[in-house]
Amino acid sequence: MNSAQMKGNWQQLVGKAKEKWGRLTEDDWKIVEGKRDQLVGKIQERYGIARKKAERQLAELEHRKEDRATI
Repeated sequence: MNSAQMKGNWQQLVGKAKEKWGRLTEDDWKIVEGKRDQLVGKIQERYGIARKKAERQLAELEHRKEDRATI
C-alpha cells in the first residue's frame, strides 16, 4: 500500500469516525491525523472509557469499513 492509499484509507475512516465520535473537535482530528494510537487516546479521553474499549470500538469501525469495501 502506498502513501496515497494509506491517506485515502485514513480519510475514509475519519469520515465514519466523526459520525460515531462527535465529541472529538476539529483540533483533536488535526492532532491525531494519521495516528491511530493517538485517536484511541482521544476517544478514551473524550468519552471516559477504558483504552481497550476505545480500541475495540475503533477496530469494529475499521472492520465494517473493510467489509463494505469488499462487496
